Amino acid sequence: MRYNAADPVSGGRPAGDAGKKVYRISAAAGSPDWSRVPDFAVDQVLWTEDTGIRAWGQMCHDAKKLYVRMSAAEGEIRAENHRPLSPVWEDSCLEFFFRPEGSAYYFNFEINPNGCLCLQAGADRADRFNIVRQDAESYFSIRTARTEGGWEVSYGIPLSFFRLFCPGYRFEGEMTGNMYKCGDKTMRPHYLSWNRIGLEKPDFHCPEFFGRLIFE
Repeated sequence: MRYNAADPVSGGRPAGDAGKKVYRISAAAGSPDWSRVPDFAVDQVLWTEDTGIRAWGQMCHDAKKLYVRMSAAEGEIRAENHRPLSPVWEDSCLEFFFRPEGSAYYFNFEINPNGCLCLQAGADRADRFNIVRQDAESYFSIRTARTEGGWEVSYGIPLSFFRLFCPGYRFEGEMTGNMYKCGDKTMRPHYLSWNRIGLEKPDFHCPEFFGRLIFE
């Protein structure tokens, strides 16, 4: 299901005194029925001319996982990286950055069409550490697929992962985050975000521009 600009639930309009977007993470019962989950548009074109590439996504949760699905309309796909922590942002890449409520860290999940994951946590771009799991594909249930005119990725972040860093964490209240589409070394380099970034040079590591993600 693609983003509908007229749908207020999808979080397509700015909200709050800082003009930040809001997306409501709906509750699910087990494996998501994505046809029932509102979507968001990664539609803020940043730092380059508009290449025509587009992206969107959906999120929901149950008591055990936060489920994420993101898709890209992208004709010329680059997928050169395969090893954990490889520079997947040079490939066609879909990314989710988030800071759980009460956490000193924000996390970046960056995934290319091979399902190659770059995962880090930290307070800012300079103060970060790598997170490597040899079982990342199964632990996060990472799935990628080529689609007509693009590709998509889906995965689930277990509540147990959140609790490694935020003991007692629950999928309640809200957190902040941003969703991105990029491809530094693709045929048409591009940078897109869900919540707009007010910086002059490319930089996704800017939690001050995160939007609001509210658990329902």
